[in-house]
Amino acid sequence: MYAVVKTGGKQYKVAPGDIIDIEKVDAEPGKKIDLEAICIVDGDKLESDASKAASTKVQALVLEQFKGEKKLIFKFKRRKNYKRTRGHRQNLTRVQIASIGSAKADSLATPKSLAEEKASKKADKAEAAAADKAETKATSAKSEAKSETKTAAKKTTTKSAKTETKSTAKKTTAKKTTKAADKDDAEKKTTKSAAKKTTTKSTSKSTTKKASTAKAKAEDKAADADEASE
Repeated sequence: MYAVVKTGGKQYKVAPGDIIDIEKVDAEPGKKIDLEAICIVDGDKLESDASKAASTKVQALVLEQFKGEKKLIFKFKRRKNYKRTRGHRQNLTRVQIASIGSAKADSLATPKSLAEEKASKKADKAEAAAADKAETKATSAKSEAKSETKTAAKKTTTKSAKTETKSTAKKTTAKKTTKAADKDDAEKKTTKSAAKKTTTKSTSKSTTKKASTAKAKAEDKAADADEASE
């Protein structure tokens, strides 16, 4: 057996024991309210006349008053620099269908049990959030350890590279100094040999000049002697 009830400008198909959320009704949790039936279906019997269906009582037990999920309202006008965003949460009432005419629900919920369910859900959410936080912390710690190891490896590699560059620089400087010393020795040798050559050339020139002057003097003396004998 089920019925179609009308409340808050909306229609709901309900059966005994169903829990539905309807527009806010001024009633405290734990109290029963009557809903307007517009259609009753009992097996093969169908009562679609609202006036006749209203004769059967549909009672509902108020479980809680709460707010629904947030809905965003966005307004926009093109080429007007107009944008507006608003949020809205509708006030709702949660009820359980207690009876439809002679048909009654097998068991009814109580506001306390709903509160307990809410508390358990909140606790589960808190536990899940704590587990997520722990996982994020563990992952962050692992990432930090990896980054630290990477930085240490980078430091060691940079140190080794620096030492290698220093050793290569020292080797290159030593090679350069040895090459410079060799060049200096070669230059000195070349300068010494050039000086020796110049000295030998000068000595040979001086000796040739002396010999030529001695020959000239001997010739002059011979000429003078010839003239005196004549």
